[in-house]
Amino acid sequence: MKGFPDARLERWLGALALSIISLISLGNVITRYLTGGSFSFTEEFSVFLLVVLTFAGASVALRRNRHIRISFLERVLPPKYRRALIVFQALCVALVLGLITWYGGKLAWQEHQWESLSPGLGLPQWWYLVWLPVLTAAMFWRLIQQTHDRLTGRLSDEP
Repeated sequence: MKGFPDARLERWLGALALSIISLISLGNVITRYLTGGSFSFTEEFSVFLLVVLTFAGASVALRRNRHIRISFLERVLPPKYRRALIVFQALCVALVLGLITWYGGKLAWQEHQWESLSPGLGLPQWWYLVWLPVLTAAMFWRLIQQTHDRLTGRLSDEP
């Protein structure tokens, strides 16, 4: 899409996650139809990849200024106050992303230290959890880019 700010890495990661989910689900359906059994890893991997897809998509939406918000107040405020509101919004989002990054990283580190294994396949649990702080940190970077673009007028809030 021309004219939109890019979040290429997250777009590719989301597309890859969706492709893998589709392939392993299709493979599981075919296997179940032909043999009556199913692959044991599909549910565990699908849930993990769905989380990756969700956070990657949220990062792309953040960069493109496509998250849902009520912008009536932004439109009626004078430019000086509108800028203050944009900064306030960014600080609130940064606080939430910071908390998710901190606690997600802490949880992944604890799972690594405890050597916890996933219930389905017995893989290290931190392999799944480390993506939470990584992708929220990516969202934080996209928030900085989006806020800068909104403040300088390069990114319109109009639909």
